[in-house]
Amino acid sequence: MGCKVDSLIERHGLTVPDPGYESVDEYLVARWTGSDGRSADGYKALTEWFNKRLLKRMYDEHGRDTVSVHLEREYEVINGDEDIQRDELAADLATNGLDIDEITDEMVSWSTMRHHLKGCLDAEKETAPAETDWEANTVQMARERAADKARSVLSSLTSKSRLRDADRAQVDVQVKLSCPDCSVRVPFEDAVERGYVCETHAEPESDDPVTERIRNQSLAVTLPSMAVEALETTLFGELSLIEAAVVAL
Repeated sequence: MGCKVDSLIERHGLTVPDPGYESVDEYLVARWTGSDGRSADGYKALTEWFNKRLLKRMYDEHGRDTVSVHLEREYEVINGDEDIQRDELAADLATNGLDIDEITDEMVSWSTMRHHLKGCLDAEKETAPAETDWEANTVQMARERAADKARSVLSSLTSKSRLRDADRAQVDVQVKLSCPDCSVRVPFEDAVERGYVCETHAEPESDDPVTERIRNQSLAVTLPSMAVEALETTLFGELSLIEAAVVAL
């Protein structure tokens, strides 16, 4: 049994306007992997392409104008947040026997497109290696600066007899990324290596570097040692400086 993409292709007889491709599936795989010699597209771009082809076909089936400029504008309205414009378009679509909510339900999500490519078509995409590793190096430098600051604070606490043997404590600074939608927290290095912070709430794939795609995730600093735990209760000012060294990247 095929997925939603398969069902829509068959039910609406979807085709590719480019004669260089024999089917929608061939086009999707070629564009996702970049095997046709062009820059590869991500899930989001392919989902938008597919949904626009679907919308055009539904318009054709109901005798509605499919001039590209109109189609593009109405696609944005259908998927936008402007209620007034959407209501006006809904009324206009109704004159052609089209229901705007049914159109929305027919369209696929990027996760459905991902499943179709990987699950139904068994497509595989090579991950291009990063040209440089400056992002990881920058985070590592920030960790080292934060650790140096923590050691300086611990030394001060020891000299003031406020925390015995604090200057002998081992300081380990970790940068962790937190998913904004759930409790998942992972080390920065792990997130970069696998390409996402949380698989469940990962955003659509794009051409941006991995570190660029996860830049808006929450950064958390963990300093696991008895001495540094004392910092959290006695030296909030110094601790904020440690956090800033990592967050302000």
